[in-house]
Amino acid sequence: MNDETSVTLTLADRDEAIHLFGHHDHNLRMIKDAFPELKIIARGDTIQIGGPAAQVERAERVFGQLRQTLQQQEILSPEMVRTAVAAAGQAAAPDQPVAPLPAMAGSRSVRPRTPGQSRYMSAMRENDLVFAIGPAGTGKTYLAVAVAVTLLRQGAIKKIVLVRPAVEAGEKLGFLPGDIAAKINPYLRPLLDALNDMMEPEQAKRYMENDIIEIAPLAFMRGRTLNQAVIILDEGQNTTIPQMQMFLTRMGHGSKIIVTGDVTQVDLPRPTRSGLIDAVRRLEKIDRIAIIHLSEADIVRHPLVQAIVKAYEEDKPRKRRSEG
Repeated sequence: MNDETSVTLTLADRDEAIHLFGHHDHNLRMIKDAFPELKIIARGDTIQIGGPAAQVERAERVFGQLRQTLQQQEILSPEMVRTAVAAAGQAAAPDQPVAPLPAMAGSRSVRPRTPGQSRYMSAMRENDLVFAIGPAGTGKTYLAVAVAVTLLRQGAIKKIVLVRPAVEAGEKLGFLPGDIAAKINPYLRPLLDALNDMMEPEQAKRYMENDIIEIAPLAFMRGRTLNQAVIILDEGQNTTIPQMQMFLTRMGHGSKIIVTGDVTQVDLPRPTRSGLIDAVRRLEKIDRIAIIHLSEADIVRHPLVQAIVKAYEEDKPRKRRSEG
């Protein structure tokens, strides 16, 4: 039997409470429904949570994750609330087995290493369009490429298309010499690195020469329809709204689209709006579309990366969405 306990969470201000609880307290009611054993009382800018200790701890994690998401994206959707509740449930059960990749990718098995990555893998298996949003090092691109290579080897698809917008991250690269492949290589290098980790370089080269694997900048997608393919858009936060619409409508029969991005690292010139943030808002309620939010807890690079991401996030001024 769980020990009873209670905690009080203090929000930054009433403005944060309004956005956290949602329109007519819809988000708050969703959380209450997810924790029927708890007594959750919201007053002004405080939240009181009482009940079994394990459940209180889970609810506290949910509110913490949603506050972090709100700081990053300035909006909370029902899908974000459901994702946070599911994540807290998996984190509370560390002995629960993490779903493996259906098959071998390359010469070794690729497995999700965190509950968030496990949700991401399941979403890619079960949906035709997946948005994966999270900080650097959470495996967004790596796992998407692993799933694509596995489906290719299983014969479920005939082609992999790896796409990235050619947006410079805070520095001007200037004129780049060489043919088109040489010019776009700096932008696509992260995708190539992930691909080369999945298969032998010679095999990857052979697939690319035979157009089984295609790596291209986003601008090359216009006017195409891609059937029986996995199409991965990396750095999706750096697309404009028209670019994202153009890309998402490239999906043909038997295809999957996976869009990855970090909405805290938008390199578009102001005041251009991010196509990724806009797409998540527009598409969150459509069936067979999954929106997965990964967090610092899902970072699987060098242990210092998690600390670095957290340090920069804590130093950011809080953004507020203007009312009206």
